[in-house]
Amino acid sequence: MALLPALPGRGDSIAGKMLFLIVALLMCIGVVVVYSSGAGWAEQKFSDPQYFLWRQLTFAVAGMAMIFVVGAIDYHIFRKISKLFLFVSIGLLALLLLLKLVHVIHGAARWIGFGALKFQASDLAKYAIIFHFARLLSEKKAYIKDLHDGYYPMLVLLMTVVALVALEPNFSTASLIAIIGFTLMFIGGIRIKYLLATALPLIPIAAVFAIAAPYRVARLVSFGGGEKEFSYQVRQALLGLGNGGLFGLGLGASKQRDLYLPLSYNDFVFVVIGEEYGFIGAMLILLLFAGIFVCGIIIAKRAPDLFGRYVAIGVTFAIVFFAFINIAVSSHLMPTTGVALPFISYGGTALLFNSLGIGLLVSISRYRKKVETMERAQALLESKGGVL
Repeated sequence: MALLPALPGRGDSIAGKMLFLIVALLMCIGVVVVYSSGAGWAEQKFSDPQYFLWRQLTFAVAGMAMIFVVGAIDYHIFRKISKLFLFVSIGLLALLLLLKLVHVIHGAARWIGFGALKFQASDLAKYAIIFHFARLLSEKKAYIKDLHDGYYPMLVLLMTVVALVALEPNFSTASLIAIIGFTLMFIGGIRIKYLLATALPLIPIAAVFAIAAPYRVARLVSFGGGEKEFSYQVRQALLGLGNGGLFGLGLGASKQRDLYLPLSYNDFVFVVIGEEYGFIGAMLILLLFAGIFVCGIIIAKRAPDLFGRYVAIGVTFAIVFFAFINIAVSSHLMPTTGVALPFISYGGTALLFNSLGIGLLVSISRYRKKVETMERAQALLESKGGVL
């Protein structure tokens, strides 16, 4: 394993601990806010106002366990299984489309599994792209700038995943996976001219796909058509954020949660945070995600190898980017998309996969400490004429 130049200090170890604390706090906030925002909907749908509370609490506990387990193992395991991880995700995405084609699945083909054991294949695919691209970029460093041996193989893999996710249809997640993949390739050293040459035809294709469905057109019109064109959901979201003021209405006092704002416990959970805790509460959430970004970058900078560095960058970017999109949509800074707020929105699939990512960041930070300890022991032995 080729180590990166050692850097002084223990910033990576502290960053790993801070990252764990930040995510634990976000999960706690998520349990409280999901209960507050979803009680009315749970009462209507399941005749149990605590339905979302207990499920979200279970997801949070499982997520914390995931971070502990993954953080304690060697993250290089994911380098060895990255290819299997990727092709399993591609196979599941293709299976979903096949089931949709033969009318086993009606509507969007996003979930796979049975009963309570269901997950979104696109979440698996997102992390599979991060792991495998990190492996390819670290292994192909000597010829990564080559068009045929470096860029084309990665582009084919990325476009395969993006196309399958887009055909579910899940255009927003497909676009975000594409951005994550191209970002990793740019950071990994792929020539900018190759990326630009790919982006030029892809942008108009994506634009045509975006306006091919009436509901996506309605979202774009609602975003850019002025106040008179606002959709019901957007209008209620803005009312909720406005109601919160500086300090908010208080826990459980949201007006929009009373069946006015659809998906108030999921895609628009940030609106309930802004309404109940005000501008101060909303800024706290932004600061916590900024903290994840800073900790992730510190861990990436001090990763013991290139694979760890690219994984840390990919995971950090994916979590923070999805959070930014969710908050921007809730604030009507972007057209409406179905992107959840990491660690806070209701749901187990995204929370567990994001916990997997955080566990890997913790593992990378701990592994750096282990490498530095071994280096110091080796130097001490060599000074005394021994070898470790």
